[in-house]
Amino acid sequence: MPLPVVGVTRPNFLVLTPICVSLGVGSALLSGFPIAWGVLGVVLLGALMAHVSVNALNEYFDFHSGLDAKTDRTPFSGGSGTLILQPHLAPQALIIGTISLLITLACGLYLIQVSGWGLLPIGLLGILIIISYTSWINRYRFLVLIASGLCFGPLMVVGTHYALTGQLSIAAVLLSLAPFFLVNNLLLLNQIPDIDADRSIGRNNYAISLDAPKRARVFLTFTLSAYLAIISGVMLNHLPVTTLLCLLTAGLVYKIYQVIKDDTHDRNQLIASLGRNVILTLITPSLIFLGILMDTL
Repeated sequence: MPLPVVGVTRPNFLVLTPICVSLGVGSALLSGFPIAWGVLGVVLLGALMAHVSVNALNEYFDFHSGLDAKTDRTPFSGGSGTLILQPHLAPQALIIGTISLLITLACGLYLIQVSGWGLLPIGLLGILIIISYTSWINRYRFLVLIASGLCFGPLMVVGTHYALTGQLSIAAVLLSLAPFFLVNNLLLLNQIPDIDADRSIGRNNYAISLDAPKRARVFLTFTLSAYLAIISGVMLNHLPVTTLLCLLTAGLVYKIYQVIKDDTHDRNQLIASLGRNVILTLITPSLIFLGILMDTL
């Protein structure tokens, strides 16, 4: 039976990490490098621990700020609720967040030794985002908009590629833009049910500052930008045509947009759209990776 405190890691969302790492693996394959499985294992461990750390620290600080008590959570937003139900677990959440951050740091130091100092700025920026996300970044709406996408996109994908190859590549950068835009959208839409609670403690994000039609336009622009990055990569011969499998998710985009462009008070409709957006964020990069495998194996 799982420990209750594991809830602060938000385990249902951790699947996003290996999916994003897979794009870095894919770009390494496209560059003709064999996969060093030991290095990849350290990359995956470090990335997962970074994700666990930011989740656990976010849960801890949101509980102590009083935000958790004000949040009307959904399956896709508002945190796990673990510390509201069991407040005595708060110190353990802080310990989990701190230890996982230290493991991430250790993995990063090892990878720098193995793959080169080019990983240092990537790692430092990632650590900075983790420790400042809840307490500082959440007060600046543009940083809130791009911080998560930056971590799961350029930092994770390009970082994985560099760890496996010791060099940068245009393909890795183009691939990283898909999760960058999609994860930005994931956080943007997941903030919609939390607007009143977030505003009450001084947070500032575009879910708060924009009305429904403008939020929908940001969502649509970001999603189309994710597709455009892959299409551009194919047209410029940096990515195989099979990566265009990701366009199969376009139907989900239309369904999500149709709901969020209206300031709907139908909570069930909104939650269904949040669920579709999670599927969109997970399936689109998975199809890109599948396309790379079809081309390289």
